[in-house]
Amino acid sequence: MEHAIKAERGQWYKRLDLNEAFEVVAIDRDEECIEIQYYSGEVEEIDEASWQLLELSPIAPPDNWSGAFGTDNRVEYEVQADSLESALNLVDSNRLD
Repeated sequence: MEHAIKAERGQWYKRLDLNEAFEVVAIDRDEECIEIQYYSGEVEEIDEASWQLLELSPIAPPDNWSGAFGTDNRVEYEVQADSLESALNLVDSNRLD
């Protein structure tokens, strides 16, 4: 491939053959491999020679890139607490483990 795209940790790319977005999460120069994580959460290790053969396009991170990693800790509350104790109980009952 004439214009191979260089792998950069933290950069998002789109695999044109699979039509899937992924992020480069690690590059091991000694082992000559690149670890990627698809938006779906699947992790794959690709050797540098295989990377050069991929049809890639750099892309901006997806709007909700954290969705696949389960890091969205937002909790919406519809119930109004009428005292400090009931507010604390409400928070405790919705706390993520």
